[in-house]
Amino acid sequence: MELFHIISVLLVLSALFAYINIRFLKLPGTIGIMLLSLIFSLLILFSGQVLPQFKIFIASKLNTLNFSELLLEELLSFMLFAGAFHIKYEDLKSEKLSIFLFSTLSVILNTVIIGFASYFLFSLFGIKLSLINAMLFGALISPTDPIAVLGILKTCNISKSLETRISGESLFNDGVGVVIFLTILKIAGSDPDFGTGEILLLFGQEALGGLLLGILLGFIGYRLFVAIDNYKTEVLITIAIVMGGYTLAHYLHVSGPLTMVVAGLITGNHGKTFGMSATTIEYVDKFWELIDDILNAILFVLIGLELIVINTDITIITVSVLLIIVVLLSRYTSLLIPSILTRLKEKIYGKTLILMTWAGLRGGISIALALSVPADLGKDILVTSTYVIVCFSILVQGLTIKKLAGKIMNVKN
Repeated sequence: MELFHIISVLLVLSALFAYINIRFLKLPGTIGIMLLSLIFSLLILFSGQVLPQFKIFIASKLNTLNFSELLLEELLSFMLFAGAFHIKYEDLKSEKLSIFLFSTLSVILNTVIIGFASYFLFSLFGIKLSLINAMLFGALISPTDPIAVLGILKTCNISKSLETRISGESLFNDGVGVVIFLTILKIAGSDPDFGTGEILLLFGQEALGGLLLGILLGFIGYRLFVAIDNYKTEVLITIAIVMGGYTLAHYLHVSGPLTMVVAGLITGNHGKTFGMSATTIEYVDKFWELIDDILNAILFVLIGLELIVINTDITIITVSVLLIIVVLLSRYTSLLIPSILTRLKEKIYGKTLILMTWAGLRGGISIALALSVPADLGKDILVTSTYVIVCFSILVQGLTIKKLAGKIMNVKN
């Protein structure tokens, strides 16, 4: 019952902030809601100076909720499925090489560059963080957040090819990023028997297993859609694919995010085209669009409220601000190298890379991964740095991406 009350409060806050944003601020939904949540958190922090018990009470409720588990195990499955559900095969095919390289090679390059840079920066300021833990930070901050990216892209007037490239990359690099994070986390756990073979086995099991399970779920869903014509039941089947599929992925120790992306793509393309009537398609589309918007609102309220429970340190915050520059430069470099490999088939222009760099928003997934790090692996450092970068990413990059896109639209993408 306690969980029900907490979720009820989150929904009320989400609805209130969404109303204030639409009525007065008129900002993109994800940005407006997160900004209001941050302001709300600051008010709680200031009120805590007068009524410390009030702040302690709010913080205890947020800790009870377990943001990391809630996002990684529950919200993420619905959001990734919904995002992939609305992407067309034909669009992905035209950009398949760049999406593949950006969602794999770019994530690996980002992890290494940010890992080494953060290690040296923290050392320079006298903050003790081992290289493997710095690499852990590189892994959790590298993937762009599909929820944040897709929400912002809806407001930008950019070419279809560029939108597909950015949204496709964000959906797949999330799953790859989580796999890399879990692999490095296992290494950081200092298991003496965990060698190169075990690393490759874990990576292969998570990644390939997630892809195969997603294909299987998508095919089963398609066969069920073909056999009936009842929109209520078919909507229920899509929910079962998400909840049952993510739970199955958890117990099979394969990547749940990759499973949901693949299942969503198959359901949203093959399943809709060959297994659903026009009426069913309309209801299923509207259902997942609504679910996506509701969960987005809850997620960004949670991100804003997490400020209350973060242990801040001025030195760590200073390094975190410097890391914003590192993350942006690393993002550009990790896009530039794969783009050179794609030029024989898919031309990618310099200004397009700048836009993709600025559109590479970090969001709730990075915060959730940081919160899942054990305390003895530098959790407080990683959480603070991640939070600073995510806030900058959503509020600054998110607010300016539309203007930047407008300037670049005059250049061929």
